[in-house]
Amino acid sequence: MKRVLFILGALLVPVFAAHLVLAAGFFKVGEKAPSFTLTAITGETVSLDAYKGKVIVLGLFHICDPCMMQGSTLQKVSEMTKGKEVTVIGVNSSGNSKKDVGEFLSAFPVKVTYPYLLDPGKVTDKLYGGGKFIPNVYVIDQNGIIRWQRVGNMDLAGADVITAEVEKLLAGGGNKM
Repeated sequence: MKRVLFILGALLVPVFAAHLVLAAGFFKVGEKAPSFTLTAITGETVSLDAYKGKVIVLGLFHICDPCMMQGSTLQKVSEMTKGKEVTVIGVNSSGNSKKDVGEFLSAFPVKVTYPYLLDPGKVTDKLYGGGKFIPNVYVIDQNGIIRWQRVGNMDLAGADVITAEVEKLLAGGGNKM
């Protein structure tokens, strides 16, 4: 039995390590957030650059259950930071149709009030390294620098965790690493 566990561990450790190395290549903490301009599901054009000077919480999502949970978490963040110099933006980065994204949003357990953008060309997946590492959440400082990033949901990127990162930037004016 010990031998089987050892062999299984020897096989899984390199696979897990390779996954982490690949994922680490996508994390851009400390780098300038790549700019994009997309259309919201409601029809208005939204540019990331338009929010410079504010802290931005950016969520990249596909149509999946973890993305629904994370998108709902971002709604909580939006409500917790209301009235502050913070903008929450969600992006359907997988190129789904407006109809499919609308149906997906209507299934959320909460009403999403932050801008939710359509990305038919999957531009944000390419810029931010999404794809198989979804959902992605980025916290971008007032100067357009990515200061925090997480893949996944719940404990890794819960509303309290994200809001704490936002508050650090609000207190420090975007100059903290």
